[in-house]
Amino acid sequence: MALTREQLAQRVAKELQDGFYVNLGIGIPTLVANYIPQGMQVMLQSENGLLGMGEFPTEETIDADLINAGKQTVTAVPGASFFSSAESFAMIRGGHVDLTVLGAFEVDINGSIASWMIPGKLIKGMGGAMDLVAGADNIIVTMMHADKHGNSKLLSTCELPLTGYGCIKRVMTDLAFMEIKDGAFHLLERAPGVTVDEIVAKTAGKLIVPEHVPEMTF
Repeated sequence: MALTREQLAQRVAKELQDGFYVNLGIGIPTLVANYIPQGMQVMLQSENGLLGMGEFPTEETIDADLINAGKQTVTAVPGASFFSSAESFAMIRGGHVDLTVLGAFEVDINGSIASWMIPGKLIKGMGGAMDLVAGADNIIVTMMHADKHGNSKLLSTCELPLTGYGCIKRVMTDLAFMEIKDGAFHLLERAPGVTVDEIVAKTAGKLIVPEHVPEMTF
């Protein structure tokens, strides 16, 4: 069974480490804030100028003036700080983010990512995506493995305009967790109930499958 958006976020949260500074992109990545392991100290950064983002607010805690880069209302944890977007991007460009989690339309076997536009469709702009892929070494992409027509989003070469070239090392989809290296996707884990054959069928780019592929745990 393919993972839900929430399950994707739960699995990605297992990649967090104590003391990490983490940037969460728009979409599925923002949900990771709700699944930080108990007792772990992680500071979430939003490029509009917030370090110390908390879980999504309830009706009782919502503050319309407190938003993330995607204009969603958020909360702030004790010790959070607020600063200009210029300082926020200096933090990103200076390599001070330990982990970045981004959404994407496509990813390819070279580690390239297309995430900011589809020609002919209305877009909000690239936001901080290009700075994030240029300034971070540790990036996890979260995305659906295939589009609504069943076409793979894991390709030999991205077909949409690139956000960055050769910058992605790990991809977490609704079907599988993969590493990108040596010009191929390397299958690390599969979603519970999802077969290796299904993953192979829905991966257009070169895929390396080990003899044993464990199921994900949450």
